[in-house]
Amino acid sequence: MDCVFCGIVAGRVPSTTVRDEDDVLAFRDIRPVAPTHVLIIPKRHIPSLADVGPDDWPVVFRALRVAKELAESLNLRAGYRIVANVGPEGGQTVGHLHWHLLAGRPMGWPPG
Repeated sequence: MDCVFCGIVAGRVPSTTVRDEDDVLAFRDIRPVAPTHVLIIPKRHIPSLADVGPDDWPVVFRALRVAKELAESLNLRAGYRIVANVGPEGGQTVGHLHWHLLAGRPMGWPPG
């Protein structure tokens, strides 16, 4: 498997870590689309939200808890967006479940 996010978890691919927990990692996106753009991933490889099984829900909830706590610690009081792209038509470009924490500018609707 040649997954860039698994490479980040293993330390083979450099990243700027924002939060490191037992089973969740958060790091800065290398191509940010907002002043704050953090990626939050489970350390275990799960291809996408569509592939989440019964044993994966605890890490999904922990990742969302990390997103909330990061938003608080980064003082994102004006608001933020959490995005999970699923599949090619949903805009997913890395085949490893992840969420984008975006903030620091007004977010339009509809997205994309």
